[in-house]
Amino acid sequence: MYSDFEGRTEQEAIDKAIEELGIERSQFDVEIIENTKKGLFKKGSVKIRVYYGEDGTVEEPAPEEDDDYEDAPEGSSSKEAENDNERNIISFTETLIHKMGYDASVSISFRRGSKIGISIDSPDSSIIIGRKGKNLDAIQLVVNVYAGNLDPDIKVVVDSENYRMRHEEQIIRTAYKTAQIVKRTGRSKLLEPMNPFERRLVHTALNDVDGIDTKSEGEGLYKQVRIIPQK
Repeated sequence: MYSDFEGRTEQEAIDKAIEELGIERSQFDVEIIENTKKGLFKKGSVKIRVYYGEDGTVEEPAPEEDDDYEDAPEGSSSKEAENDNERNIISFTETLIHKMGYDASVSISFRRGSKIGISIDSPDSSIIIGRKGKNLDAIQLVVNVYAGNLDPDIKVVVDSENYRMRHEEQIIRTAYKTAQIVKRTGRSKLLEPMNPFERRLVHTALNDVDGIDTKSEGEGLYKQVRIIPQK
């Protein structure tokens, strides 16, 4: 979901978004859609588009350890399916992988409210994960469409070989390393295109780093985070 805001500066527009939406800066991405320079007979203004939430709702601040890719959350950790929905989701995922031409077994990795994690164990896990996790993301999308037909409240996080946790750690390490380069050189740098969850990781990780600002740039789902030195 997104909303548009306007201010005399980008920061003023962001402040309006924070006030009206009641969320923190780390919980949304910003795209500048119009930048009108100040002229002799007109005031300058900046119009931004704020992207927030994944299902049309504003996300509440979450504990640092509580995220979609968390592998050791609170609640039941039994790897066996506990109800028909879980059994159906496991069966559907195994069938999907088999139809892709690969052997795999699927188990429950965590439960948190209506969110469950499933882990794919396969000798072909590198192919199932794909380059930068894109195959895993595609599988997760299909599984969530199926799960949504069983129960609209269910959200499934699909993982294999703890890829998501390792990938998350790599994103944060890269963000910190790039932030130090930006601070040292005084020049902004763009990170590689990332999905909304990955961008939130970067914004949150660098939120408390002195002398650094972040903003998202680009169109579509995969945008880039620009790390900017504060003036």
